[in-house]
Amino acid sequence: MADRLIRVLLVDDHQVVRRGLRTFLEIQDDIEVVGEAADGAEGVARTEELRPDVVLMDIKMPGTDGIEALRRLRELENPAKVLIVTSFTEQRTVVPALRAGASGYVYKDVDPDALAGAIRSVYAGHVLLQPEVAGALLAQDEPGSGTGRGSTLTEREREVLGLIADGRSNREIARALVLSEKTVKTHVSNILMKLDLSDRTQAALWAVRHGAAG
Repeated sequence: MADRLIRVLLVDDHQVVRRGLRTFLEIQDDIEVVGEAADGAEGVARTEELRPDVVLMDIKMPGTDGIEALRRLRELENPAKVLIVTSFTEQRTVVPALRAGASGYVYKDVDPDALAGAIRSVYAGHVLLQPEVAGALLAQDEPGSGTGRGSTLTEREREVLGLIADGRSNREIARALVLSEKTVKTHVSNILMKLDLSDRTQAALWAVRHGAAG
């Protein structure tokens, strides 16, 4: 068993889906389901109340959908990792969720063991992207996608960027480079500012595209 259980919140408007997810996850030695929510607004409230490590979030829900819920959680600076669990495979549906701050996504027909693995992966700080969605994100070059700006990064910032692309958390980066977490946070902020990116997912994608990944 893990030293600490991964606390998971289920957000889906279909009770049968939540029940199925709970039934499977409760037999995992290292995962604990701490609550459920039936829509995005309730999901945000429950995430703030329960402070789970990982939120399994549907995209299409009545009222507040998963994308809006993600935006609200980002505004609240809630640290929970959000894993989208969806039946929608269209890039136009999944990409906005990743832009809004999701750590990755899986389909509702995912193999149960793969779902547990995905939860562990995002909890560890990794970003889960299917190749076709990663390609779509990269194709959607924002005005400041960073092309040509990599030269403004210091050697240390390049090292930090490479570790971000490897899915390392700030704590793991600090350990790897023998730095304080505060220093790592400063480097991450500088990287995002210099490359005109908004989050770690975009930084990881930039690193892969421009050969800065480890």
